[in-house]
Amino acid sequence: MARYTGPKHRLARREGINIIEKTSNSLLRRLNVPPGVHGRKGKRRQSEFGTQLREKQKAKAMYGLLEKQFKKLVDTVSKQKGDTEELLLSLLERRLDNIVYRLGLATSRSMARQFVSHGHVLVNSKKMSIPSYQIQEEDVVTIDTKMQKNPDIVKLLEEKKELIPFLEKKGLVGKLKRMPKPEDVRPPFNTRQIIEYYSR
Repeated sequence: MARYTGPKHRLARREGINIIEKTSNSLLRRLNVPPGVHGRKGKRRQSEFGTQLREKQKAKAMYGLLEKQFKKLVDTVSKQKGDTEELLLSLLERRLDNIVYRLGLATSRSMARQFVSHGHVLVNSKKMSIPSYQIQEEDVVTIDTKMQKNPDIVKLLEEKKELIPFLEKKGLVGKLKRMPKPEDVRPPFNTRQIIEYYSR
């Protein structure tokens, strides 16, 4: 499946916030410097369309989705009953690659995506190699026994990452306790603006 393979720091610098959740000093120092060789350009007043576009781009970059995938998600929630914004965030957060990252089994979403694509992740004891797979309540997610001995995984377990409220974890086994809520995640983008962008 297609994915963005360019420089990740560029994405964060374009939005001016750490959407890729990296902690490197080089990125944090340059977040307020836009990408490109011509330096900072004069700031123009952004239109409503421009604001909506930027919010959409933030969400896409954060979860590692391309336009076609992201639009499909928005179309899906638009046809469902309930709070469209909450439903969209829930679909993004329940992606298998994101759950692996949120459980602290990978240092980034791209690393989590690679684990899933290579068949190292089990859902309810069955191998799952689709990063976009939607995890349901009470689904159990873990890393296969071969990868559990990987030095990077062992190191991650020692770090004891703080869990998001809708997840539960014991060792290398994690579970989705309930559906994600916006207050659990506090995303750095405005879901309402994204819905409005696609409803034009």
